[in-house]
Amino acid sequence: MEAAPDKDRMLARMMRLCATRECCRSDIRRKLAVLPEAEAEAVLETLCREGFVDDARYARAFARDKSSLQGWGSLKIKLALQRKAIDAQAIDAALEEIDPASAARKCEQVLRAKWESLRGEADPARRQARFFRYALGRGYGYEEIKRIYDHLRRD
Repeated sequence: MEAAPDKDRMLARMMRLCATRECCRSDIRRKLAVLPEAEAEAVLETLCREGFVDDARYARAFARDKSSLQGWGSLKIKLALQRKAIDAQAIDAALEEIDPASAARKCEQVLRAKWESLRGEADPARRQARFFRYALGRGYGYEEIKRIYDHLRRD
């Protein structure tokens, strides 16, 4: 039987984890669930105080990565950050740091690929519905989707 992890070992483990990748308070809190609540909060407070955990920094990195690498829209990024209990001001600041031109190019690239994958769809109404459902699921706004859809349909 493995002994329950103690506060100092968990602190060291979380410091190593946070040194390799960005983590937010809710991620760390979930990992510290094996500790009594008071000890978990003490570890989390130490990590925050020493700069290992910073929700605003996490939000900026998350928004930048999801936008540029996965091609997520701002609505999906905002929802994901809200689920991680990130402060609304930190979310707004993170979304403002996304380069609009780069995000628009990525959006067009992602939606163009989806449009091409739907070429075999015989029913135009079904093709449009699938395209819009996909784009909305990626977190893009309706006006942006409509603009790209109209452009792709003309081509």
